[in-house]
Amino acid sequence: MYIDATFGGGGHTAELLSRLNDGGHVIAFDRDGEALENAPKDKRLTLVHNNFRYIENYWEVMKRGTREGVDGILADLGVSSHQFDTAERGFSFRFEDAPLDMRMNGGHGKTAADFVNNCTAEELEKVLRVYGEVDGAGRMAGLIIKARPVTTTGDLDRAIAPMLPKNAEHKVLAKVYQALRIEVNGEMRSLEKFLEGAEHILSPGGRLVVITYHSLEDRMVKHFIKGSSLRSVGKFILPSESEIASNTRARSAKLRVAEKREED
Repeated sequence: MYIDATFGGGGHTAELLSRLNDGGHVIAFDRDGEALENAPKDKRLTLVHNNFRYIENYWEVMKRGTREGVDGILADLGVSSHQFDTAERGFSFRFEDAPLDMRMNGGHGKTAADFVNNCTAEELEKVLRVYGEVDGAGRMAGLIIKARPVTTTGDLDRAIAPMLPKNAEHKVLAKVYQALRIEVNGEMRSLEKFLEGAEHILSPGGRLVVITYHSLEDRMVKHFIKGSSLRSVGKFILPSESEIASNTRARSAKLRVAEKREED
């Protein structure tokens, strides 16, 4: 019994299914309904359209007393390629004047534009500093506040243009977009709840695998494992040069594996 906590494009789920016999099963979570539309038809697959923070709640309902725990849980915390490459989702600064949305759940709750246009300068500074590790977060927050209303990606990019260094604009923009995306989707809070739930539902000897893409996520995963009933399995794993060459989005990925300790 395995759980793919972040279905996304379905690659990890497909790989899991390819390695299971008829008695195996995969439960796949995704808060984005568009992602689940492309799932394969397989009797060994159960789809859950919801945030992975509820992993423990769903498992308690779905196990139906048939078994105590899960053998493996995988979470890839990156934004899916579909979300990045769909202009109207507003995740990428590559598309000029796309709606500043950034919601992973496909249309529910507040957008990035809602946050930017209604927050205080102090709130925006904190988000940029903590979630994006942006240098000069206070000044940048002031530029964005001054430019309101900010409703598109182009509005945001133009607002902070004075702080974008020549030949390194993308690095700063990536940090800003990351910060707003994390805030809008409550990503750090969801990750914390997911890790707690994953620890509780893993069988002794079961493994948790998490792929992170920035230092905030990785620190949370690392510290959680250290203080939990899990133990790290080896050192973290980085993508090979050949993998990065074929998929540049993997360049910042870091994979950690932890195993549930056997009960005494």
